[in-house]
Amino acid sequence: MSGPRSTSDPHPAPDTTSDVIRWAAFSCVLVPVVLVWYGTSLAGAAGTALGLAAVTAACRVLLRRSERCAAQRGGRHTKEKTPVD
Repeated sequence: MSGPRSTSDPHPAPDTTSDVIRWAAFSCVLVPVVLVWYGTSLAGAAGTALGLAAVTAACRVLLRRSERCAAQRGGRHTKEKTPVD
């Protein structure tokens, strides 16, 4: 049994875009399976899978574009400096 984390331990890194996309793709498969399991028609589950796949693809495009813009600009910048507490 490990004790509580000390405040000097680094926090885990946030999910990368590829991790987010991987989980979204997993849900595109899992959700229709669960829907069929609970009695939804195959056509309804297939429509749901297509909708989730379309949303996942659009989000992937937007996330990749955001990464490219951030890389070109050297990260996120704001016009005014705000203190960090």
